[in-house]
Amino acid sequence: MAASKKSGGHREMLESMYSVIALVFILVACVELCDAAAVVDVYRLIQYDMSGSPFGSRLASLNHHGASLHFPPGADLSRTVLIIPLRELNITFVREYIDQKKPLGGLLFLLPQVFKSENGGNKQIHEIEKLKSMLAELEKLLIHSNIPYPVYFAFENDDIDTVLADIKKNDAIGQPATATTGGYKLVIPTPEPNKVASPTITNIQGWLSGLKADGEANQLPTIAIVASYDTFGAAPALSVGSDSNGSGIVALLEIARLFSLLYSNPKTRGRYNLLFGLTSGGPYNYNGTQKWLRSFDHRLRESIDYAICLNSIGSWDSELWIHVSKPPENAYIKQIFEGFSNVADELDVKVGLKHKKINISNPRVAWEHEQFSRLRVTAATLSELSVAPEMLEGTGGLSDSRQFVNETAIIRGVKLVAESLARHIYGHQGKNVEIFADGSSLAVSPAYVRSWLDLLSRTPRVAPFLSKNDPFIMALKKELADHTDEVNVQNEVLEGLFTFYDSTSARLEIYQVASVTFDLLLLLVLGSYLIVLFSLLVITTRGLDDLISLFRRPPSRKVKTA
Repeated sequence: MAASKKSGGHREMLESMYSVIALVFILVACVELCDAAAVVDVYRLIQYDMSGSPFGSRLASLNHHGASLHFPPGADLSRTVLIIPLRELNITFVREYIDQKKPLGGLLFLLPQVFKSENGGNKQIHEIEKLKSMLAELEKLLIHSNIPYPVYFAFENDDIDTVLADIKKNDAIGQPATATTGGYKLVIPTPEPNKVASPTITNIQGWLSGLKADGEANQLPTIAIVASYDTFGAAPALSVGSDSNGSGIVALLEIARLFSLLYSNPKTRGRYNLLFGLTSGGPYNYNGTQKWLRSFDHRLRESIDYAICLNSIGSWDSELWIHVSKPPENAYIKQIFEGFSNVADELDVKVGLKHKKINISNPRVAWEHEQFSRLRVTAATLSELSVAPEMLEGTGGLSDSRQFVNETAIIRGVKLVAESLARHIYGHQGKNVEIFADGSSLAVSPAYVRSWLDLLSRTPRVAPFLSKNDPFIMALKKELADHTDEVNVQNEVLEGLFTFYDSTSARLEIYQVASVTFDLLLLLVLGSYLIVLFSLLVITTRGLDDLISLFRRPPSRKVKTA
């Protein structure tokens, strides 16, 4: 009985010791993770393959110490995330690290709040233009590079500014964050990206039927007004494209609204059909426009008198450009250009003509109207851009946000297009007839333009990440249905050169971690304290002999032989 009681006492002491040891491990494990400094929304650099070649950021998860650009020369950055504010960007340094494949744990670029859609900012125009230029150059570098580590963007705020200030202070005195010195650890616990399977592109088509004269049997001619609505940028979750091509979408919807008022009355309905197309796949050689046009039957395609494509008309001052594929001497091109020029003169703006011949052997499509021209349909693109942007550039990047778009410019663009079309439809070419006069029931609505521009500037629209049932797609369809008849939606698979990957945004957790030296010291103090406490408890409850017996070597067991 006594032996059993003694054995039970030893068991209780051993259980107490195990509990103490477990407590020590828990306390030590919590040392690094107990001091959360900040939690920040971050947006990952796009990841895609083009013709099988990888581009963009190839990783998403992150668990490294943070550092600033003030790190010591020769420092090993293979397990370090460099935090780089845009205003401190050294593009040569970033280009060198990327081009030379130098080891790096990751990159985090901090964008000023002025590039956030809901913030207007109050910086000087010169400073803003400089930042926009730097950001455009950075985007161009990043989207055309294969980067084997995570790259993220975030907006500056008080929390991350405080963290960066501490990191800079430590880097300046030669104590960068490492496993031995402590500092700040940046953690993004996200799974690795997966391919976007069968990405869809959605085209939306609206129709306003013209009025035939009595006894007329021939099909009415058609004028098409088209705008591509999707975007492409370094960070898909931030690519709202307020100007490219949010401005074109807004203009198309307002033009549809204005002509729906005219066509709702048989007395003012024109002898032209109006076809409105909101197309997808714009950054990818206008892939959606191509599929949309090829879905037309022969009669519809033959009936198109001409098409006007709207692209980036939200930040021009006094001049727009009409881009064409047919030579300026062509009778149809002359007619279109003269019609726009006459209205432009009355509005006190300029319209220039740019001719770019199509190279059939080159699959690259610079402007949306070129997809029409390849099918021998007369078309033109109206844009503030005098030269087409390069592939995957200038189609809704990080700096293309609401505060850099002038809604007055969009209103003037709408009036230019609407008046030009109306004079062509109603036979008023060369006449000083104002159909959409300010103050009339047919006036362009600034409130309508503003509301849609605000919505588009809050909606990222990178095609592979927009499903066919996305609320934005449904909103466009409903709006076009309110102003046109026979609205059709065409869903297609984005085919061709591109493969995209998911994981476009995440939450960055920033932890302030102690050095290994501090961890060991704390472990030593805790261990010493717990050993002393345990010894005192054993002595006071069971006596010194029981404490000594815990550490005494047990007698060896030898089998005695006869």
